[in-house]
Amino acid sequence: MNSHQLQILFLDLAIILVLARGLGHLASRIQQPPVVGEILAGVLLGPTLFDGVLSETLFPDDVRPVLSGVANLGVALFMFMVGLEIEGNMMKGHGRTMVAAAVGSTAVPFLLGIGLAFALLPGHDPADRGTFVVFIGLAVSVTAFPVLARILAERGLTRTAIGAIALATAAFVDVVAWSALAAVNASVGAAGNHKLVLLTVPYLAVMLFVVRPLLRRFLTPGDKAPEPGPLKFAVVLVGALLSAAATEAMGMHHIFGAFLFGLVVPRERAQALRADIHDRTSHLTSVLLPVYFVVAGFQVDLSGVGLTGLRELSLILLVAVAGKFGGTYLGARATKLAPRPAAALAALMNTRGLTELVILGVGLHLGLLDNSLYSLMVVMAVVTTVMTGPLLSRIKIGRSVTVADETTPHERISATP
Repeated sequence: MNSHQLQILFLDLAIILVLARGLGHLASRIQQPPVVGEILAGVLLGPTLFDGVLSETLFPDDVRPVLSGVANLGVALFMFMVGLEIEGNMMKGHGRTMVAAAVGSTAVPFLLGIGLAFALLPGHDPADRGTFVVFIGLAVSVTAFPVLARILAERGLTRTAIGAIALATAAFVDVVAWSALAAVNASVGAAGNHKLVLLTVPYLAVMLFVVRPLLRRFLTPGDKAPEPGPLKFAVVLVGALLSAAATEAMGMHHIFGAFLFGLVVPRERAQALRADIHDRTSHLTSVLLPVYFVVAGFQVDLSGVGLTGLRELSLILLVAVAGKFGGTYLGARATKLAPRPAAALAALMNTRGLTELVILGVGLHLGLLDNSLYSLMVVMAVVTTVMTGPLLSRIKIGRSVTVADETTPHERISATP
């Protein structure tokens, strides 16, 4: 890069951070997750305003590849954190409720999403029509586990029975969603590299049976709880980046390697260590992720949305909300969970946030989404995330119940009248 390009890059990064932080703070003031404001910052800096003149002036073409590289690093670290936050014991102790809610939260929106895809096909020309149908079903089925966890913490629901069930269900749905997306990516994004994609199976085995034991030996030696430190963080960070590079080389997306490495980081006796790694990584992603929102915003152009676009958006929102909320609610009620806690669980599972943006970005990269449909799906991600807080406020789920005894969660979930 020459001196002028470097000046523009530094200026762009400063603008991105100021706007993302400012709108994220405003979102928090109105009881919305900061990610809502940060996504809006990306949209505002994109081509939607002033016919793209603002975007082209602030972010010239010769600087955008560097911003894209920074954005990819940020999303890789974010996916590592998602994997790091998922714990196996989240899925224990809730039995039928978690399974039923997870099935309803995944299967119902997926099936409705397939119907949505056929309705959208006439107005769009995806690279692979069959995979497009599957991808749309997947895109409306996702739940943003990290955003959901933060909403629960902010509302004091983390240690309630409904909070524990929501975390368990979202963790399960996330693992299913990323696995399905990996299959979609392999079928479309690895043209000419199918032999390399086959390496993902032995790679999974190496991660589980070689890398995981080595990490456990290095990070949690002996019988005492390990001490956090910069060296251990550096080792884990290098491992996540190498894993991301490996899956990218196999014809998969780098997010899968980073996510997988987060999953194999030891859990036993490592709560303080994982918290330290999470905090250090959060400092990096707080700077890098806003760049991802802006790079994603380059493809969002709402200025040309006409009646056809509004009809498509209405249909997308209807399918996304009805499928996710209705499927989760019916699944939870099938296990005799009370109506109000079931509704709270359904509202939480309707949260999509940044996770949806990552999936949509993969679809755009693979040619499954064109810019107009990508823009509408981004609006859906924002709207469904914004809905969560007001819905929970109206449902008024109780906070006083803990999850100390997981044998009969239904009897311990209370709702404030």
